[in-house]
Amino acid sequence: MTPFKLTDELVTEIEQLIENQKDTDLVALMEDLHYADVAEIIDELDKHEATYIIKLLESDKTSDVLTELDDDVREAILSNLSAKEIADELGELDTDDAADIVGELPSEIIQEVISELEDREHAKDIVDLLRYDEYSAGGLMAKELVKVKENWTVLTCVKEMRAQAENVTRVHSIYVVDAADKLKGRLSLKDLLTTSTTTHIKDVYIPKVDSVGVNEKPEEVAKIMQKYDLEAIPVVDEIGRLVGGVGAAAIMGGFEDMISKHAILFFFTPLIAAMAGNVGVQSSAIIVQGLANDDLKGSVGNRLIKEMLLALLNGIALAAVLLVFTWLWKGHFLTALTISLSLIAVILVAGFIGTFIPLFLHKRNIDPAIATGPFITTSNDIFGILIYFWIAKVVLGI
Repeated sequence: MTPFKLTDELVTEIEQLIENQKDTDLVALMEDLHYADVAEIIDELDKHEATYIIKLLESDKTSDVLTELDDDVREAILSNLSAKEIADELGELDTDDAADIVGELPSEIIQEVISELEDREHAKDIVDLLRYDEYSAGGLMAKELVKVKENWTVLTCVKEMRAQAENVTRVHSIYVVDAADKLKGRLSLKDLLTTSTTTHIKDVYIPKVDSVGVNEKPEEVAKIMQKYDLEAIPVVDEIGRLVGGVGAAAIMGGFEDMISKHAILFFFTPLIAAMAGNVGVQSSAIIVQGLANDDLKGSVGNRLIKEMLLALLNGIALAAVLLVFTWLWKGHFLTALTISLSLIAVILVAGFIGTFIPLFLHKRNIDPAIATGPFITTSNDIFGILIYFWIAKVVLGI
């Protein structure tokens, strides 16, 4: 499929279709576009044209479009929608995205919008999320997840999971709770499929599961996810009840205000993440190969220092080029400095992780080859983004 490309000609064509109220042609034009592409188009229109498109298209598409828009554009569109129309959009979104949008609305119409939601359970979940600090695990989490009761049989569990999964975009884990909804552990899909249908979940679930509290800061959540190589982590309240889950993508969402004020930071996010993953995998691959061939000599400390110095030299060279390029391109020295310092820091951390993990495992007679691939890449992606935005926060004073 040919990648979408926004052109002045396309924007002009859409503006003319709106002016002449050619709804059928407009829907046909937008029908096969991804919601991110529609959002890119809307960002180029005035608020009346943007609102026209949002009202014209189906909510199952425009709800996702709203989450992709710049804050100012979304605010302008929402101000032109009725409470019922806003509620229709929210009804199609996961609770975390819906709560983010509700949180942007004027306080006087929030209650009206919530009352217009047809799904009362969805409305309750949104209200629950609004009570948490925006910069906390509770503020980042989604209520959509799959949880099963420990006293259920496998047969009951499967039936309940089918019903729950309809509202979950992606199932990361199956969490087990007791009668009071307190988190007890997690359930392996393999165990679920290979166990008798009459077996109770409490007899097969895995009692160890990492979790975070609702008031945990995003930085701490990211550290835990990075340490244990998690794509998602359950969130519990003050008395241990399972209330939601945080995915890795939500961590970057915690820095949304920063990105909106300094959009250029978002442009370099893939570079930072890719560099972290590549350096980590490359470092670990070199170490693993050296260990396999018995080519590594000296202590672990000396090897670490050698690899860190090499990573530092590479980081400084790349950062210098990036500093000059970004400064000349955008004319803002602090932004250029932020990106360059982040690149150096990310390369150093990735080099350390990629070197230390294989050596650490080897010293404990564990095959170091398991350190390459998903663990190194995922951990460095999450940690790299965290470092990037933390440095931006310090340097730019956000």
